Amino acid sequence: MIRRLSLAIAALGLATAPAFAHLNPAEHGSFAAGFSHPLFGLDHVLVMLAVGLWAASLKGRAMLVVPAAFVGTMGLGFAAAIAGLPLPFVEPVILASIIFIGLMVALALPFSVAGMAVTVAFFAVFHGHAHGGELGQAGAASFAISFMLATAALHATGIALGIGLARLQAAGGRSVLTRSAGLATAATGLALALAG
Repeated sequence: MIRRLSLAIAALGLATAPAFAHLNPAEHGSFAAGFSHPLFGLDHVLVMLAVGLWAASLKGRAMLVVPAAFVGTMGLGFAAAIAGLPLPFVEPVILASIIFIGLMVALALPFSVAGMAVTVAFFAVFHGHAHGGELGQAGAASFAISFMLATAALHATGIALGIGLARLQAAGGRSVLTRSAGLATAATGLALALAG
C-alpha cells in the first residue's frame, strides 16, 4: 500500500514539475494565474491535501474549521508579502509543514479542533507569504481570491480522500490506509527538503 501511495505521489510530482510553470498573468489573466498557482507546486498540493486528510480524521466541524483557518490565515500571509513585510524561513517552513502534517495524519495523535486550526494557521502564513512573493504582474485581489479558491478545492479533495479512505478501512477492516497516506506525504516532504 505504501508503495502504491509513493507511486501516486511521484506521478503527482511529475504533473507539477517546473516544466509546467505557473501561468503568466499577462497571457492568461490574474485570476487564472492565481488559481493555477497552488496546483503547479508539489509542496503546495501535498500540504493542501494533507490538511484535508487531517481534518477528515477528526470529522465533524473540523472539516470546516481547519480548512477555513488555513485559507484565511494564508490570505494574511499574502497581504504581509505584498505589503513588503519580510518573513524569514518561508521555504523551509513550507517543507516542514508537509512533513509535520503528514506525520500528524500518519500517527493519528489526538488533537483538538482548535489545536489543529492553530497549527495549520501557523503554516498557512508562510504559504500565503510565498504566494505574495510570486505575485509578479498579476492583480493582487483577483490573484488572491483565485489561489484561495484553488486551495479550498484542494482541501475539499483531501477531505473527500480522507472520508473515502475511512470508508474503505471500515469495509475492509484495515486501519492503515489514511496513516499510510500521511506517511507517504511526510516522506515526500522530507525528500523535497533533502533535494533542496
